[in-house]
Amino acid sequence: MKFNIKKGDQVMVIAGNSKGVTGEVKQVLRGKNRAIVDGVNMVKKHTKATQEEEGGINEMEASIHISNLALIDPKSGSATRVGRKTENGKSVRYSKKSGEIIK
Repeated sequence: MKFNIKKGDQVMVIAGNSKGVTGEVKQVLRGKNRAIVDGVNMVKKHTKATQEEEGGINEMEASIHISNLALIDPKSGSATRVGRKTENGKSVRYSKKSGEIIK
């Protein structure tokens, strides 16, 4: 199964607590159908002190389901659906809103 979202894409959250927030995809977890987005779905993680680092409460991004993310249209800057088409023998992603190819 191919995902419409890749590492490095600009996405917008369309559902959940972080609805409307935009960010860059840091990592895609293919087995779980989830992605980690910079600055989205922040959770507090309690860490125990070790000899190398201090303990405490750290904020980090938790994963969010792919279905709750929409790619940002490069032309208009709003959320868009993604299509695929073949150009020069390669499959490329394009914005359904503007028709522009997504790099």
